[in-house]
Amino acid sequence: MSAFGSQSMAAPLRRVLMRSAANAMRDADRAAWHYGPGFNPAKAASQHALLAELVAASGAEIEWIEDKADGLSDSVFTHDPSLMTDRGALILSMGKPLRAKEPSLHEETYKRLGIPILGRVEAPGQVEGGDCVWVDARTLAIGRGVRSNQEGIQQVANLLTPLGISVYGFDLPLWQGEEACLHLMSVISPLADDLALVYSPLLPAAFYQMLKARGIRLVEGDAGEFAASNGLSLNVLPTSPHKVIAVAGFPKTKAAMEAAGCTVEIFEADALCIACEGGPTCLTRPILRQ
Repeated sequence: MSAFGSQSMAAPLRRVLMRSAANAMRDADRAAWHYGPGFNPAKAASQHALLAELVAASGAEIEWIEDKADGLSDSVFTHDPSLMTDRGALILSMGKPLRAKEPSLHEETYKRLGIPILGRVEAPGQVEGGDCVWVDARTLAIGRGVRSNQEGIQQVANLLTPLGISVYGFDLPLWQGEEACLHLMSVISPLADDLALVYSPLLPAAFYQMLKARGIRLVEGDAGEFAASNGLSLNVLPTSPHKVIAVAGFPKTKAAMEAAGCTVEIFEADALCIACEGGPTCLTRPILRQ
């Protein structure tokens, strides 16, 4: 079995990069990191540990980024600083200044694991993993918004086009402002290669048309739950096609996924995901899906 490679959002998760919240979030300044009033570092750490148990129980091997108190509270959201391909990792460039040191954590970890580095997005380019969606193995969509810019998207395209991968940029709305985080994956979570959970009012129209043209069936997340959770109701992690992990507390969205044939595991995440604007997808960086 290959040790790395992931150009699908929902193929069985075999290997994943995570970072414990126990030290990373212990002394987080809530205002500086734009965390909500529900943030509690000890509770966030225990909720993160529960997520890790669910991920491991799915059969995925967790590779842990070195756990040290370096003040990089958002580094638990390992989805953003890098992107995995079948040829190696892309080291990305963060749009949130407080997260600027995180890509080097990923680069160090990949080198330790013997995973090749395919390339890097360099400033002034910015791309965060939460803006990257594999529509299929040969098509990558990237949301152009407050966290990922055209220069960064162009750099990713320059790296991936020679590998036969088409890269498309889609404009995102400002929604709740520059400080809030609206990624492309805030409005879509693939559930299988031909099925996705979406909040269509915020989907880029051209991206919506692409999904429909590719025959991808769209499940609408509940609008009230999306608003109440700042989009976290939509952030679900597929561990294999039609099997997902989601944040507890959003029964209508859960029911919509189940009606579409999905099995949904939930975990309490009020102090971690809801408070810190990042769900189970954000807390994981797939290294191998196959």
